[in-house]
Amino acid sequence: MLASFGSSELPTTTLAALPKLSHLRPSFRALGCLTTEKAKRSIGSMGLTTILLACSFVAIMTSSPTNAQTTPAPFLPPSPAPAPAPHFVNLADLLSVAGPFHTFLNYIEQTQVIQTFQNQANNTKQGITIFVPKDSSFSSLKKTTFSNLTQDQLKTLLLYHAFPKFYSLSEFNNLSALNPVSTFAGGAYTLNLTDNSGLIHVASTWSNPKITSGVYTTPPVAIYEVDKVLLPMAIFRTNPPLAPAPAPAPDATKPSDLGPSSRNGIGSSPKSSESSTTESSACSISLSLFIYLVMAISSLLMFML
Repeated sequence: MLASFGSSELPTTTLAALPKLSHLRPSFRALGCLTTEKAKRSIGSMGLTTILLACSFVAIMTSSPTNAQTTPAPFLPPSPAPAPAPHFVNLADLLSVAGPFHTFLNYIEQTQVIQTFQNQANNTKQGITIFVPKDSSFSSLKKTTFSNLTQDQLKTLLLYHAFPKFYSLSEFNNLSALNPVSTFAGGAYTLNLTDNSGLIHVASTWSNPKITSGVYTTPPVAIYEVDKVLLPMAIFRTNPPLAPAPAPAPDATKPSDLGPSSRNGIGSSPKSSESSTTESSACSISLSLFIYLVMAISSLLMFML
């Protein structure tokens, strides 16, 4: 209020009252000191807050992902490429072009065993091993050996020629230590393997064929050619008879060659008969000519008389 009026404009009562306010000066001084102390305290607390905020900012900056020191990731070797899926193997195509294995192929198609083999080859991880006899192995046995079998017996016999797992030739040596080895027919239908310096035999009850060649040996299918049909006792109570030997071809020797000729003129009996016949014919001709000549002479004499 004092500042809003000039000194000449103040009323007389106001000016007279001013000297009475002199006793309030110490209070204003104390109030000023208190205000200054509070201001200092405020400034101090603000400084402390500023320091705390600065420290927090520095801590945040140093712990941020961009400024923090990252630990390098450990080196990992590249993962191997997945193994390629095995390609489809058509057993009918393989057996039709090799061998010849036509008899075995006809049997497994007739009994639907080829579907069992095909499924094992292409839809399982174990694969399959098949022992295939050549056509001559079947023909060496009597025809009734197989024609007298029931459909189930024939099917079991064909399953007896396979293992439900892929085996390479190098594995047969270790496999022989596990004899007898179960076949696809299961149960008592087992085989005994022997590996004698690479010569592998697959023994059944009535036959002991050897592996003569590897037709196809790429996983998951192994096909080996054997020189005999596997014959288990569970199907054949006795040793099946062999097919009769073929009759010898007839001798086509000419009759004139039955006896050799001789320099002394002594030949075999056929040669002598032929000579006698020739001499008889010559004598008959000579006699006929002689008679004809006599008759001619007689006729000439009669004409002259």
